[in-house]
Amino acid sequence: METPDTATDTPAEPTGIAALDWKAAADEPHYRAAVVDLLGALAYGELAAFERLAEDAKLAPTLGDKAELAKMASAEFHHFEQLRDRLSEIGADATQAMEPFVEALDGFHRQTAPSDWLEGLVKAYVGDSIASDFYREVAARLDGDTRRLVLGVLDDTGHASFAVEKVRAAIDADPRVGGRLALWARRLMGEALSQSQRVVADRDALSTMLVGGVADGFDLAEVGRMFSRITEAHTKRMAALGLAA
Repeated sequence: METPDTATDTPAEPTGIAALDWKAAADEPHYRAAVVDLLGALAYGELAAFERLAEDAKLAPTLGDKAELAKMASAEFHHFEQLRDRLSEIGADATQAMEPFVEALDGFHRQTAPSDWLEGLVKAYVGDSIASDFYREVAARLDGDTRRLVLGVLDDTGHASFAVEKVRAAIDADPRVGGRLALWARRLMGEALSQSQRVVADRDALSTMLVGGVADGFDLAEVGRMFSRITEAHTKRMAALGLAA
């Protein structure tokens, strides 16, 4: 994927929870609750991404573009199935795990509904990548089994290179498009960060893990550095699209 991996500060030799497998780590009830929340949020995000890509395919200008988006939508649904099955394996109900995140994620998508094909591409590339950066940061602190699952479902489905190619071509054809899409991407950045912060704040287990209350969680200073890294990665993505951050 063309976006930078923001979890580059992970130590070569994991320590604490990150050095354990799921069976050993799950003995800590607060950690288990945080993982169920995390997988629930990811699962609903993947399901929503599947639905959105299927809708975006209707706006595709060519049959080839439509087919590409349909393939990406299928990959997102496969990721959802992996998360749903994992939740079932660890004794959690996938629907119940997803439910707390429906309102926030649906609200984000309502507030950032694209008006055309290009805005849809930018939203998937920018908005989804910000969420992926956040989850990669968290994954560095997870047990080995959960970390592998999370990083696997965050794999790029091909949308990054597809979006960059199409958006840059549109800007080359009409440079005025760039200004509109740059404003749109800035709005997406603000909404995505606000939504991520709301989700964490509303879930005690997740917020406790992030501020250092569970095993090797982040401390408050690290949370600030994390969002700085996510912002920096966003700036690089904007440059890849040919847009000003």
